[in-house]
Amino acid sequence: MLIRILSVLECTKFLTANRVGHLACAKDGQPYLVPIYYAHADNHLYAFSMPGKKIEWMRANPLVSVQVGEQGEGRRWKSVVVEGRFEELPDRIGHKLERDHAWAMLSKHSNWWEPGALKPVMPSDSAPHVFFRLLVQQVSGREAVE
Repeated sequence: MLIRILSVLECTKFLTANRVGHLACAKDGQPYLVPIYYAHADNHLYAFSMPGKKIEWMRANPLVSVQVGEQGEGRRWKSVVVEGRFEELPDRIGHKLERDHAWAMLSKHSNWWEPGALKPVMPSDSAPHVFFRLLVQQVSGREAVE
């Protein structure tokens, strides 16, 4: 098996071709990892969520990482890691264009809203859904080939 470093272009194409990643955020020295559904465009990962732990933590500390992986046949695999910054796209004046763009990027794919809109238990005082994007500041990737 050979492990190969992916170019920035290969990483970007891989991010664009995929929809699910693992978001890592941290608060007070404690890491938190959760799967997210995203759309990649314009050097950003666009996503949608209901309010909760990941949103609270990213508001407190906007530095995040996202890992997107793919298991191939046999021992083949590919993994891309993004280091980025959380940017909330609130539903208010001054953010309409960015929010509409996030909606447009996400809605190109079927059932894009389900992962962020479904929760096992919904608090009665919950706020409306949250659109956000992650600015891709650095990207790296590896792949294993036989």
